[in-house]
Amino acid sequence: MIGLFDSLARPLLLSLDAEAAHRATVLGLKHAPLPSCGGDDKRLAVKAFGLDFPNPLGMAAGFDKGGEVPDALLALGFGFAEVGTVTPLPQPGNPRPRLFRLPVDRGVINRFGFNSEGHEPVLRRLRARRLRKGIVGVNVGANKEASDRIADYAAGVAAFANVASYFTINISSPNTPGLRDLQQAAQLDELLARVMDAREKALQRRPLLLKIAPDLALQNLDDIIRVARAQKIDGLIVSNTTISRPQSLSDSKKAETGGLSGRPLFDLSTRMLAETYQRVEGQFPLVGAGGVDSPETAFAKIEAGATLLQIYSALVFEGIGLVGRIKRGLVGRLASEGLASLAPVVGRKAGEWRLSPDRSL
Repeated sequence: MIGLFDSLARPLLLSLDAEAAHRATVLGLKHAPLPSCGGDDKRLAVKAFGLDFPNPLGMAAGFDKGGEVPDALLALGFGFAEVGTVTPLPQPGNPRPRLFRLPVDRGVINRFGFNSEGHEPVLRRLRARRLRKGIVGVNVGANKEASDRIADYAAGVAAFANVASYFTINISSPNTPGLRDLQQAAQLDELLARVMDAREKALQRRPLLLKIAPDLALQNLDDIIRVARAQKIDGLIVSNTTISRPQSLSDSKKAETGGLSGRPLFDLSTRMLAETYQRVEGQFPLVGAGGVDSPETAFAKIEAGATLLQIYSALVFEGIGLVGRIKRGLVGRLASEGLASLAPVVGRKAGEWRLSPDRSL
């Protein structure tokens, strides 16, 4: 059924402007009857951050910025969905066009710049689904013109404390000037202290995750891990989009400004994941994001150190059927190795990724 859905919808969507196609997809999920994906194999169940995930595959932030379709995403087979990035006040983001497909490279470049409806409408939608099952995280950000960006993050945690399954603190988008400065040790320490305080005051101890860039120097990564461990955050998402442009890119849109995601990000983000895994030393789990577009890349992320996975850009080219293909592929790998869960796989090849960064799958 999902294969038929993909075969009918994807040609139409690919004929549209990239941002128009994205909006049409959200509206379709919001209003169209959805195909059933069935249940998950129990071997895919994951426990992380105190939450029980039916499978490790989540929809990354950026797809459902307004919290319009988290339950539709869960119904399609995702183990969790992350809405946002949400800023306290509405803001339009950067001028269009700001989303570009790179079909030759199976990549995407975006420079949205935290376009957001603001807290109020997103909070209203999430309150309406409050009694429904399923893990729905909220990715919070800061307004571009905020005089105190850290206060915006704390406000996000306070606002969504009763409706979020977990929070992601997004300080790694390359499309808001100066935002990545918050990854510097002193500012990060203050940021995490203030969002932790906001969480305590809200009396809802939702897990707090930090999303980092793939472009960090290892010295900066060391600082981030040191601060994250000292502040006792619950997890890291590795990684956001990259401002780099691999020499392998051949699409005519490769020079567009913005963050690059999809297949060209896989190697860089997976190396950063492996470096992070070895530095964290098991203190908290990691979410692997960036370039997952097949069962093979999903399994490789887990071997590099990911307990959970997120995808988004690959769906542009592979369709929603990718969710089921990845899950079936993971189950097949576990069966072939006689494993009852993914836990023994997590991080077992992190050292190889660090020593041989250009390895192929």
